Amino acid sequence: MTATARPLALVTGASGGVGAAVAAALSATHDVLLGGRDESALASAAGELPGSRPWPVDLSDPADLAGAVGGIERLAVLVHSAGVVELGPVAETAAEVWREHMEVNVVAVAELTRLLLPALRAARGHVVLINSGQGLAAGAGWGAYAASKFALRAYGDVLRAEERALRVTAVYPGRVATAMQRQVRAAEGGDYEPERYLRPESVATAVLSAVSATDDAHPTELVLRPGEHR
Repeated sequence: MTATARPLALVTGASGGVGAAVAAALSATHDVLLGGRDESALASAAGELPGSRPWPVDLSDPADLAGAVGGIERLAVLVHSAGVVELGPVAETAAEVWREHMEVNVVAVAELTRLLLPALRAARGHVVLINSGQGLAAGAGWGAYAASKFALRAYGDVLRAEERALRVTAVYPGRVATAMQRQVRAAEGGDYEPERYLRPESVATAVLSAVSATDDAHPTELVLRPGEHR
């Protein structure tokens, strides 16, 4: 790296929602790889964020992942924001739904991080896991999703204990005004009321505060809830 080179960040789920907001927040200080499957949306986002570029990849395809990480030698920040959610009672949740949640929300996170560990170690980097309130307390109808988020919480704890040169932050937001939240509210049979939820930019601000923490501080967990005053 040259003296003027900016540190590199990679954000999954960067084509929209929280991932896009985090990428935008980081772009002020980092070059950002925009991870996702929607190449058109990634290209559009990259056109608006100087120093960013699309990083199209299928997170559930190990071969695709292995090929995509080639050439990444130093990585200052890795933000896992991609995820899936499907609500339903456990009595009606098929095995493939459980498997998809574990594959995308947990296994893909673990595999991408594993492949990037040499680059993260070289930069003494920071891994940020966008979790959920359902990763702290599971509610009825959230079985597969909550189980995957509890597993993600455990993964973060283990990664933090094993990779002591890295910082690992788990972020637990409440409901966020995103397309995924609109899908969730439809499944719950309720109205989508974005004014009652966290803004994606608010979650991004929390991520940025963790990433910007001084070297003597290791922000391990951040819990965010919509403000009652709104």
